[in-house]
Amino acid sequence: MSRAATRFFLTPSTRLPNPLLFPKRRRPPPPCTGATRASFAAMAASGLGGGEAFRLSASAGAGAGALKLFKGDITVWSVDGATDAIVNAANERMLGGGGVDGAIHRAAGPELVQACRIVPEVKPGVRCPTGEARITPAFKLPVSRVIHTVGPIYDMDRQPDVSLNNAYTNSLKLAKENGIQYIAFPAISCGVFRYPPEEASKIAVSTAQQFSKDIKEVHFVLFSDELYNIWRETAKEMLPQVEK
Repeated sequence: MSRAATRFFLTPSTRLPNPLLFPKRRRPPPPCTGATRASFAAMAASGLGGGEAFRLSASAGAGAGALKLFKGDITVWSVDGATDAIVNAANERMLGGGGVDGAIHRAAGPELVQACRIVPEVKPGVRCPTGEARITPAFKLPVSRVIHTVGPIYDMDRQPDVSLNNAYTNSLKLAKENGIQYIAFPAISCGVFRYPPEEASKIAVSTAQQFSKDIKEVHFVLFSDELYNIWRETAKEMLPQVEK
């Protein structure tokens, strides 16, 4: 991994030199062949269902990224433990909460909330404003990093589509800046924040398309059949499918 990939970025120009944010790294596993097939096998072994794949670009040439869909628990998702990250649908305080936020904090262990406390507040009680993203180590999770982003509360945000697009875009930008090649998202804002899933899926997929040359694989790990089916239908409408 490049030196840039080990830095803790809040914004492209802000870093925190705190030893808590640089835990001892796990040794990366040896490279494998047949990456797509192996990825599906690993996800199935971890208890994730589905596994449909799409091309993020109409071009099938080298460097064209992929979008993959799984159903299940995002906290068990991983690809290589070195260049992968999961996205946490956090709140502005970044200190844990309900839903996927609470699940990620429980799986990562208490070190995650300690790392989040170090992130400076931009105003009282706000470490990550809606639409922005922050990155921390993943601690006990099987991935390299956790990217925290805050989606909009649908009924309270004046422009929820803009805020949701920003949440996905800033997460992917932060992944690119930190050398992340594999990233997994939940359905941001589609739980207690009440964002209509059909609308949210279109924003999620279209934003992922913009990073088709920057990220090898963008995954969505959806916790219910309903969300999985909505994301699948949106992907089928917008992207060419990869035959297994």
